[in-house]
Parts: sequence; structure tokens; C-alpha cells
Amino acid sequence: MMIPTIPTPQELLDKGFSRGKKQADLMRGQKIPKHLKGKRIEERRVVTSCQVIKDKLKSILDAVPEIESLHPFYQDYIDITVGVDDMKQALGALNWAYGIITQLEKEYGSKIRKNPSERATAIQKQAYGRIASVVNKIKKDLDFLDFAKQNLRNMPTIDFDATTIVIAGFPNVGKSTLLRQITGADPQVANYPFTTKGIQIGHTERHWKSIQIIDTPGLLDRPVLEMNDIEMNAIVALEHLADAILFIFDASETCGFHLDNQFNLLKQIEKIFSEIPVVCLFNKMDLIEDTEYLKEYIDDENSIFISAIEGEGIEKINAKIDKIKKIDRMPEEEPDDEYY
Repeated sequence: MMIPTIPTPQELLDKGFSRGKKQADLMRGQKIPKHLKGKRIEERRVVTSCQVIKDKLKSILDAVPEIESLHPFYQDYIDITVGVDDMKQALGALNWAYGIITQLEKEYGSKIRKNPSERATAIQKQAYGRIASVVNKIKKDLDFLDFAKQNLRNMPTIDFDATTIVIAGFPNVGKSTLLRQITGADPQVANYPFTTKGIQIGHTERHWKSIQIIDTPGLLDRPVLEMNDIEMNAIVALEHLADAILFIFDASETCGFHLDNQFNLLKQIEKIFSEIPVVCLFNKMDLIEDTEYLKEYIDDENSIFISAIEGEGIEKINAKIDKIKKIDRMPEEEPDDEYY
């Protein structure tokens, strides 16, 4: 989400009043009847100041897309990161300020025109006081939007048309190595709320089909019972994207987690992503001589033995990926009342 630079109230007022003064100064050299000149100068000062402030508010409002129009992943992302309700409230406050300043522009322009020239300066000062009051009332909203800009600037760029694979598993099981093997390049790393490293996104193409691989350190690598509500919300956001999940076991257990723990995590992820197919990958097979103890964890139809670091088993993974179909998440249209 591209949020433009957010000014402080003082910066907004300084810009408006400074531009207003310049426009007023330009009028001083014009040939205007003496009894009208003072009024025209102060009217121009007030109107210009209002317009400059309004233009800046409008540029912010126009630049921020309507949240409901965004993909559900981005809606959840914004909610997790800064809060959708807070964002709407801040934008609503700017819209309110825009409306009030529009009223003040008309009200005080009219007052200056209707009153004697000697009162024009006093009315202009009164207008500036009210404009400043309105702008200062949205200080917390401008502060919030500046906070949102900083926190949303590295929002990951998602290809919603690509078939998307999410990699899951405990830390140090080989997720990043596998990502590099499948995509053949260093993945894009993008910040994601409540992860330490940010999600990694890799892209590849197979048989004219775009494939997007997402690795999520800190989200899908610890038991659900240990996750807080915010982390659970982040998982829900990913649920909007995944067409399949590659769950990686470290068959050697050199990652520091026993296979029992890894298997329990798999079962929890299958429960959360119940509608999404899961492929099990048993990694680091190059470190194992006897595979007998793996049998109780293996699903013969849906398990692949690999060594990500050696590149072994990658073609088998790709063959699975080739068969993955994009999940249709488009909401069903409401039935037409005329037909029943």
C-alpha cells in the first residue's frame, strides 16, 4: 500500500499559510480600487490557504486505496500490522477535515467580501484560527498514517494469478535451501508482521505456469498452542494464498526437533489448512543410513525423500507442483431474486 509522505499539522499549516501569503503579496501590485483591494487581498489569502491544505489532504485520501477493494490477504495484512479500523478512522478524520475546511473557505470568503475593507484583516485572522483548530484536531490521525506508512512500506508484493506454494516446518529443516533450489535464484525477502526475518518469496515458471513459493519463518514453524492471537491471524492471511503446502521434515533431527514434534506440527497445520493439499518432504536424507525409524511418519502416496542441499528429489517435488491446481477463492455470487 503506497501511503504518501504525511505532514505534521504544523507543516500542513505552514505550507497553506505560506502559499496564501505569496498569493496575497502578488495582488498588492495589481490595480484594484482602493475600497476593494484590502478585501481582495485577504480573500485570496484565505482561499489559497484552504485550497493548499485541502489539496494535500485529498492527495493522501486519493493515494490510499479503499481497503475493501484490496485482496483479502492485504486486508488481513493491514489489519495485523496497523489495524484496519484504525486506518479507516484516520482516513475518515482527514475526510472530515477536508469537508470543514471547504466550508470555512466559503464562509470566510463570503464574510470578507460582505464586510468593509478595514475589517478584512481581522476576518482573515479569525479564519486562520479556525483552520488551525481543524488541522490540529487531526494530529493523532496524521501521526497514525505516518506510523502506517512506515510499517506498510515493505508489504510483500504477491502475484495473485500464480499458483502459490507455502513452505512449512520447524526452523533449520531446510526451508530456505529448498526455496532456492526450486526457484533457482535468491528469493525476494519481504517483511511480514511478527516474523523475525520476513517472508521469503521465490518465483519460477513451469510449463507456462507461474509458480510462487512462500517461506514464512516464525509463523509456521512452532506449535499452534504456542502462537498468540496475532500470529494466528497472520496464518489466516496466508490461508488466502496457499494452493498447496510443502511440509518439510528434518529426517536427521539435526535441526534440534524430534520427529514426533515435527509430526505434531504437521497435524496442526493440516487442521488449520484443512482445505489445502499438503505434500510431506523428508529432508537431509544424505545424513541418514537407516530409514526404518521413519516408516511410522511416512504417507507412501504423499511423501518424498530429498536432500535439499544436494538438490536430490527436486524433480519429484516439481512433478508434484505441476499437478497442483489453483484454488478458486472467488466468493460465490448472490443468486438473482428473479430466479427461484
